[in-house]
Amino acid sequence: MAEQSLATRRPQTPTVAATIELLKPITWFAPMWAFGCGVVSSGVSVGDRWPYVVGGILLAGPLVCGTSQAVNDWYDREVDAINEPNRVIPSGRMPGRWGLYVAIANTFISLVVAWWLGPWVFGAAVVGLALAWAYSAPPLRLKRSGWYGPGAVGLCYEGLPWFTAAAAAVGAFPGNHVVAFAVLYSIGAHGIMTLNDFKSVEGDRQTGLASLPATLGVERAARLACLIMGLPQLAVIGLLAHWGFPIQAMIVAALLLGQVVCMARMLTDPLRLASWYNATGTTMYVFGMLASAFAVRAMQGG
Repeated sequence: MAEQSLATRRPQTPTVAATIELLKPITWFAPMWAFGCGVVSSGVSVGDRWPYVVGGILLAGPLVCGTSQAVNDWYDREVDAINEPNRVIPSGRMPGRWGLYVAIANTFISLVVAWWLGPWVFGAAVVGLALAWAYSAPPLRLKRSGWYGPGAVGLCYEGLPWFTAAAAAVGAFPGNHVVAFAVLYSIGAHGIMTLNDFKSVEGDRQTGLASLPATLGVERAARLACLIMGLPQLAVIGLLAHWGFPIQAMIVAALLLGQVVCMARMLTDPLRLASWYNATGTTMYVFGMLASAFAVRAMQGG
């Protein structure tokens, strides 16, 4: 009787709060910021195109990124039951197959909005959504690899939104400068995503997910993540100096130095301090992106 009474009290449909929690608003910042950097780097005035800017930011954040979070939580529900049982799906606040239904609905809405924003945005949204599903869903399940998984997420979070925004703003290929920085910051984001895997090391090991912390060990994976984050930024500094933007190069260099200081502290206890670094060092990383975007804008004559 007690079990039957408990079952009747469980929700049959998710609440709005549970749905928002599934989409993880805190994760939307990175692609929304990258989209903003792409708008800046395009050199195009968007004063009379604010619907495009707002629509693109919403697409990058709550729609495409939110979809990726819903897909990931649905296919990770067994891992989360070990690592984080209070998450919305294993806790039962997102009952039945509603996690999957939300992911499918958000995918459809994303495609509709992307179509409205134009062919460049639609094409990029298709790629981003395909990677979002391939990252978590079988048969590909890219997240089983500590190399392909973070690479796919880094591309979706940083490079793809940046390139998409710039291309859509100019209505054409945005230029090699935009591509260079979008690619470099996507590579650096691989390290950020590796640090994000530290919170689920035990569950990854038990379920056979080959994240870098699970396969290399926490200390080695942390050092590798720092290297992957740092080297692309050194390349950005070199390109900015080579292209005649010493001020922006010095800004990115100063921000990288700040990250190195944070990295040194994080490496003393990676398992405990990885999330701290993602709130400190990563902030400096994304400000470097913005400085680089303003340099590209100047190249474009904006």
